[in-house]
Parts: sequence; structure tokens; C-alpha cells
Amino acid sequence: MRLLRGSAQAALSASPRFLYGAPLSLWASETGKAFFFLFTVVLLSGSLSGCNTQALHRDDIYNPPVYWGRHVVRQGETLYGIAWSYGRDYRELGNANGIGPPWTIQVGQVLRLDVRGTVKSDSRGGTTAKASKRSTNTSARKSRAKPPVQTAANAQKPAVTRKPDTSAPLASRSQTAANITWRWPHSGTVIAGYSASGKVNKGVDIAGKAGDAVRAAADGNVVYAGNGLLGYGNLIIVNHNEQYLSAYAHNRKIRVSEGENVKAGQVIAELGSSGAERPKLHFEIRKNGNPVDPSHYLPSR
Repeated sequence: MRLLRGSAQAALSASPRFLYGAPLSLWASETGKAFFFLFTVVLLSGSLSGCNTQALHRDDIYNPPVYWGRHVVRQGETLYGIAWSYGRDYRELGNANGIGPPWTIQVGQVLRLDVRGTVKSDSRGGTTAKASKRSTNTSARKSRAKPPVQTAANAQKPAVTRKPDTSAPLASRSQTAANITWRWPHSGTVIAGYSASGKVNKGVDIAGKAGDAVRAAADGNVVYAGNGLLGYGNLIIVNHNEQYLSAYAHNRKIRVSEGENVKAGQVIAELGSSGAERPKLHFEIRKNGNPVDPSHYLPSR
């Protein structure tokens, strides 16, 4: 039932001007209303039957890159969280809507999802963004397909410039990869690893006891702290630099606020089971909006 309501809310928040090519005037008619009801039931039934888990991070059907419709900003939302839920890079989505640093949005603001922004590296190694319009018809609908499957070509491991001291306890072990010093957010047993195919998992699941300390995996700034993303429970998203974000899901209690700077190893939450069947930490790293394997960045166990 929760998933059904969430799917309906997601469909409504996107607010497309055209629903699969049919103008809204059609849906306003009596015949249109009946057809829309039938369409919604079929759509949601298909979604439920195709779901192998209730968690969005475990099923790519529910977190594809979305390039159609619109999103109306609600109270408590941030551009980072919205981009995360639509499988988009926050810089790309921001640029597509004329939003730049510090990526501020307002309640009631309408974000177009049918416009793409491209983020390119500049000569200094930074990034610039350029928006490009895409139609809401064939090309946009094709883009709602599954996110890119990780391959040898696009899943290159980051450069590791400092390896961990394997003699140190795991909780204090760190490794520098992609110019960021990473550490494990929790030292519990990994019960589900990253997988880009089959039973998709966009991060790693770490077992623990309710109330255990969840720590920041690297220095950064908290850009999202809340429970508005279906399937993640109480979620924290930390921005580390222009490319990398990390996420900490299913927390019992959030101990930091949006806009707060955090240090690697700092306690940011209490481990819990919000949005999950058991106490655990679901941890993700995303590069340019795309999930990457955390084991390539975190110290070896």
C-alpha cells in the first residue's frame, strides 16, 4: 500500500503536460477520466508486479533517469534530493532550469524535467553546464528507460593515491580515492553488495544494531536530511565536491542538519530500520549523479 501511494505521488509530482502523448483536455472528459483510472490501475499493477523489493535503491525500475514532465517543489525539498530521486545530476538538473550555485530552490517552484543540462569538464578540471532542450515525445520517453548498466568501459575504478593501513581497526581505517579520503560509515557486516545488474543494489547494505553510530564517510556538506525519498527512510546526503555525493539511509535518528559541514568519522545519524525490514545502513556513493561501487572507494576490509 505504501508503494502504491508513493507511485501515485511520484506520478502526480512529475505533472506532465502531456501524458503519453494525450493532452490534458482528454483526461478532463468523462471518457478520459474512466480511461485514466484504467490506465493508472494497469500502470501501478505493472509496477508492483515488476518490483523485486520495496526499496528504490534495490530496483532500477523505480529510480531511472527521468526526462519528462515537471516537478513542483514542496516544503523541505532540496535540489540535491530532487535530482537524486529522478536519477539526475543536481548540476545538470539545476542548469536545465536556470539554477546555479548555491542551488537554491523555492516552495512552489516548477522544475522542468523535460529539459537536459550537460555538465562538461573545463580546462581547469572543473565543470561547466550547458542546457539543451529535449522534446517530451519519443526521445524523452526513451530516456525513461533503465539507467546505464555499469560496464568495463564506464566503471573504471578511481585512482587510489593513499592506501589504508590494514593493521588499524576498520573503524579508523581510511583510503584516499578520487582525491577524497574515505572511511567506512559503519563497521558492521556487509549483507548486500553493490550490483548494477540482476538484483540491482545501488550501494551496500551494512548490518548493525538500532542506535549504532552512523559516521560520515568523508568530509563534506549535508545537502539533504529528511525522509521524503521513497524507499530510503530517514536519509542523509552529503556533498563532497562537484562530482561526488554519499548517502546514508534507513536511519533511526538524524543527528545533523542541512547546510552543516561534517568531517570524516563524525557521527551524523543513528542506525535504524526506517523504510527497511531490519536495522541496517544502506550506503551509496554517486559520481555525477550515477551510482558507483562503494568498494572501489572505501578501505579494504
